Amino acid sequence: MAVDVVQLVYVAIVLIIATILLSLIFIYISSPMPDLRRFESEKYFLNPNNGNEKVSFPSIDDPPNIELSVVVPSYNEEERLPIMLDEALEYLESRQKEKSSFTYEIIVVDDGSKDKTSQVALEYCKKWSISKVRVLTLAQNRGKGGAVRLGVFSSRGRKILFADADGATKFEDYTSMDKALQGLLKNDNEMGIVCGSRAHLQSEAVAERSFFRTILMYGFHFLVWFLCVRGIKDTQCGFKLLSRKAASQVFTSLHVNRWAFDVELLYIAQCLNIPIAEVAVNWQEIDGSKMVPVFSWIQMGKDILLIRLRYLIGAWTITDKSKRE
Repeated sequence: MAVDVVQLVYVAIVLIIATILLSLIFIYISSPMPDLRRFESEKYFLNPNNGNEKVSFPSIDDPPNIELSVVVPSYNEEERLPIMLDEALEYLESRQKEKSSFTYEIIVVDDGSKDKTSQVALEYCKKWSISKVRVLTLAQNRGKGGAVRLGVFSSRGRKILFADADGATKFEDYTSMDKALQGLLKNDNEMGIVCGSRAHLQSEAVAERSFFRTILMYGFHFLVWFLCVRGIKDTQCGFKLLSRKAASQVFTSLHVNRWAFDVELLYIAQCLNIPIAEVAVNWQEIDGSKMVPVFSWIQMGKDILLIRLRYLIGAWTITDKSKRE
């Protein structure tokens, strides 16, 4: 009996030492703050209507001077991007006709594409002018989270929407999301986030998926709920609207650059007590997705575990800009 107790104590000590060593390794290899640097070429955009003149992007720290910035992360999207941009511009132009004070911009962020994504987007700059469409071409691929962050940091809007280049979400759903954000911003609250949600479509999606993919999906949702974000049914919909101050807060602390960046974004927001709402949106599966269903979910599951662990042991930190200003 005494031997068993000694063995248990020994095992416990080994586990504690291993945990401490693992934590120290994570702290050592993890920067407490994300790398917010950008290449020189990422600091400006081209004006194709003036001999490809280089124009400097504004900063998220500048005062806003338009109503809405739409950030569109794009990787090898020369075929799908025009469909999305046509729909978005049709909606935004009609909204501007209804209310002349409504002003907007679309920032297409080419995330190191190997095709003609930037050239396709620049054609829209020619047609609509750089006051309405701008192209941010990244010097190297950073992942969706990294692309969205640099787009947000280059925006002029009082509100910032990021939307997928595939056009899976109908742009007209911005109307209901804008109303929800206005509700969050009442009483002079400057921060709020509204997530487009496909949760109402889940039963239909489950019916079309294989049993194995359904198990992976529920497993992913459980990990998100258990480790990082609670109260949000759909963290992964690529249609989110943020107030400018909320966007500045969360993207300043965002570390994850790949698919799981939405989870960390919402985790940071909840840690900072930023109000979050969900709004049901119309959504349809579009061919050409860059996600590999099984592999991508496993990768995101691993990222979520690492997000929680790194924040738990202090390897990553959250900067509350409101306390610094």
